[in-house]
Amino acid sequence: MRRNIDFIVSDGEILRSTLYGEQNLGRGAFIVFVHGFKGFKDWGFWPYAGEYLASQGHTSLAFNFSHNGVGEKLFDIDQPDRFARNTFSREIRELSEIVQAVRSGHFGDHRGLPIALVGHSRGGGIALTVASLRREVSAVVTWSSISFFDRYTERQKAKWREDGYFEALNQRTGQLMRLHTDLLDDVDLNKHDLLDLEKSVGRLEVPYLIIHGDQDMTVPVREAINLHSWSDSRATHLRIVPRTGHTFGITHPFTSSTACFDSVLDRTQTFLGSLA
Repeated sequence: MRRNIDFIVSDGEILRSTLYGEQNLGRGAFIVFVHGFKGFKDWGFWPYAGEYLASQGHTSLAFNFSHNGVGEKLFDIDQPDRFARNTFSREIRELSEIVQAVRSGHFGDHRGLPIALVGHSRGGGIALTVASLRREVSAVVTWSSISFFDRYTERQKAKWREDGYFEALNQRTGQLMRLHTDLLDDVDLNKHDLLDLEKSVGRLEVPYLIIHGDQDMTVPVREAINLHSWSDSRATHLRIVPRTGHTFGITHPFTSSTACFDSVLDRTQTFLGSLA
């Protein structure tokens, strides 16, 4: 069972969301999915993951960040101007407000059971940052997560400031997607505190599961090693999945799962099931 919900954050922006497994409220974990760069709540594996975890007795919430570029059509990046003005700090604030709303019962009464964040790629970094700041979070799972937000060379940054924008290719659609200097300014201002993932991971006081493909060409597996080395080894589990890449063989639009991704879900479910 799934239900679409519009959640309005403190600055009036709308986060379009989908709740999976509402019938499970009051048992299992409440899981918040955090999509990555150029991602969205209905991309590829997210609906499949939501339905799977619902079948295992959990409730999941997938949502679109307000400036991910995906509007009311839900399946296309059709708001390039908003995408261009997105920042890491905005996403951290929006996820933080989602977590607060979950705990307050906005999405249904889950009776104080665990809240877990599951983030993919850049969303993993956002999830880790929020988990380090919000006591409501009981556990974190990252799939193919970044280990640093500042991913641009000094030459790229200089050109970015000179032009006033940076262009990123969306491999799936062929779109050249512009980023204004908002994101660059955010990195420069906050890279030593809010956007320092080594510090965030070092502050984590909850169980943490890291899953990464050994053939990831988008976020190299060494970034998973970084995250593991910074974390509390007593509460952290690292799983390197052999012979797979950044999305574990899943593409968009979704057609079917893969053995690799099913193993990711199985490991995630085992980890989440241990929280109750």
